[in-house]
Amino acid sequence: MTVGKDVSSLFPQVVKNMQTEDLEMKKLVYLYLMNYAKSNPDLVILAVNTFVKDTDHVNPLIRALAIRTMGCIRVDKILDHLCEPLRKCLQDDNPYVRKTAAICVAKLWDLDQERAIENGFVATLQDLISDSTPMVVANAVTALAEMQESSASKDIFVVNVAIMNKMLAALNECTEWGQIAILTSLADYRPLDSKEAENVCERVVPRLQHANGSVVLSAIRVLMIFLRYIKNDDFVKALIKKMSPPLVSLLASAPEVQYVSLRNINLILQKRPDILQNDVRVFFCKYNDPPYVKREKLEIMIKLCNDRNIDQILSELKEYASEVDVDFVRKAVHAIGRCAIIIDEASERCVNVLLDLINTKVNYVVQEAIIVIKDIFRKYPKRYEAIIPTLCQSLDSLDEPEAKGSLIWIIGEYAERIENADELIENFLETFLEENSQVQLQLLTATVKLFLKKPAQSQEIVHRVLQTATQEIDNPDTRDRAYVYWRLLSTDPQAAKAVVLSDKPPISAESSANKISPALMDELINNISTLASVYHKPPTAFMGNKAYGADAVRKAAVADARDEEQITGEDSPVAAGAGTEAPKNAMADLLDLDFSSSEPAYTSPPVSGSKPASNGGSNYSADLFDMSSDMGSSSSVFGGMTGMGDMNGQQQRQQQSPTNHFGDLGGLAGMSFGSPAGQQQQAQQPKPASTQSSAVNDLLDLF
Repeated sequence: MTVGKDVSSLFPQVVKNMQTEDLEMKKLVYLYLMNYAKSNPDLVILAVNTFVKDTDHVNPLIRALAIRTMGCIRVDKILDHLCEPLRKCLQDDNPYVRKTAAICVAKLWDLDQERAIENGFVATLQDLISDSTPMVVANAVTALAEMQESSASKDIFVVNVAIMNKMLAALNECTEWGQIAILTSLADYRPLDSKEAENVCERVVPRLQHANGSVVLSAIRVLMIFLRYIKNDDFVKALIKKMSPPLVSLLASAPEVQYVSLRNINLILQKRPDILQNDVRVFFCKYNDPPYVKREKLEIMIKLCNDRNIDQILSELKEYASEVDVDFVRKAVHAIGRCAIIIDEASERCVNVLLDLINTKVNYVVQEAIIVIKDIFRKYPKRYEAIIPTLCQSLDSLDEPEAKGSLIWIIGEYAERIENADELIENFLETFLEENSQVQLQLLTATVKLFLKKPAQSQEIVHRVLQTATQEIDNPDTRDRAYVYWRLLSTDPQAAKAVVLSDKPPISAESSANKISPALMDELINNISTLASVYHKPPTAFMGNKAYGADAVRKAAVADARDEEQITGEDSPVAAGAGTEAPKNAMADLLDLDFSSSEPAYTSPPVSGSKPASNGGSNYSADLFDMSSDMGSSSSVFGGMTGMGDMNGQQQRQQQSPTNHFGDLGGLAGMSFGSPAGQQQQAQQPKPASTQSSAVNDLLDLF
């Protein structure tokens, strides 16, 4: 049977050997029965009498073996004969039999919930939590917790003060699996006041010294949850101090355990940044660490960096930049840039390190350095302009779209301070048609910036770029942006300056570090030591086929905030706004979006015959970065654009004929959006947009 051969034909002969007194023989027979019971449901009934007889055997091992096997045989005919032996075993004198019977109740519940309730097994299981033997308590808690998950009413296992005290009393003497089960159930308990939360934490703290990493993480989960309800600041500081050593100890485990620990530590640090502040050296990468462990350590190092340890971290990151793993080197260089954004005082040191890396002339290091320097320029404008010539020297070595786009953005942003900015842009324009769309978009914006700042030197360049983008580029994002710029420049130069050279939005450490939203963070803290804390997603996002949207996360956060307010007696900002709709934070909820909705993602506005909404308009995702970040200030006025004279006349015609929103885009050499018949159709009053129309039909309606 073990090697995979079908020996089910021997079922009657094997059943005859059940009545042996040899314990090893009996185990083998029971194993055979469990394996072939489903294929021989009619013959299993032959073994029932022996099972019932064995549950009255003198040897408790045989009694437990019999009730365990009956629970594992998932055949309906066995259930009729299981109830009475199970009732006796739940009240057996031997704790080993009772703990085995407790798990058997959960198996019965999985097959027939009504039968388990009618026979009083659920009530008996709840009474076993008061048992004098810790391993019986642990198994009863495990069974009840499993039954609670599949229960429709969710009232099978509700932890109250009495149950909580009994579980804590059994915690110290349980096996590691029992401790995990009890700690998991304790995490669902909400303390009555701050004092009770402190008492629970004090009794859970000794579990932090356990050798099993899962027990340690389960204990930390309980402590992190109960810390929300403790008002004593001194107790909180002392507890946080006790949590650091066990987290550090987890990093001495196997790489797979290290990875799980690091993912949990990543979450804990986002919730409690003061933990592990003095242990940053523990997260320095070793030469033999697997790549997935190195990446997580790098992420945690960034979260722990401060003005006291930044020199130590920068020295370590600079060493990583000389390793052979290209992906890890890129992440190390990127981490240096993030440190500069996080710590203002250390930004100059970070920039100097990046310049040293650029001087190594290693292609992928140079490109990653330019990408992060772009973010540093956004964070600290006009502070490090002196390094721009050094960056421009690396222009010929760039071959990645993101690196090219970053350098082009820098050239366009500081065009008035770069003497040969027009020549640098010209170099990129030689391969404009072959470039990635990301680079094309950046080139368009940088060229317009150059024109707005140096109109005399770049008039021919901007005309050529806009004409090429509108006539020879197939990408709609690039073409649409060129149309926007062309119309803007020819219609109102001052408006063009206000749009293209306006103030840039600030960049912060949060925007550069994929920070988890507070509501989702609380949900993940509640699931520390589970897969949810490794994936950084709520359990319902990857278990089953249920969609878990941002609203569900927000509702869970409101419920937790109400509990916290009742216990601590303080007003909670989340609970205070519970009566109204929670404010939507689009950036925080990106991971929580549910795309399974049948609602159309986009409904087209009327093409003609109605005024455009004052606050509406197309929202091109590709434009988000440049149209919001390519902004500065301007005070000079530039002259007219040769070859675009028709645009002013077109503007007058457009004012006389408001129904044609597309216009002629003056001088765009034969570019038209439809036949005369189509234009007449556009002039007609459009029908209201149907909410059931698809995005494709909406796009077709435009023409």
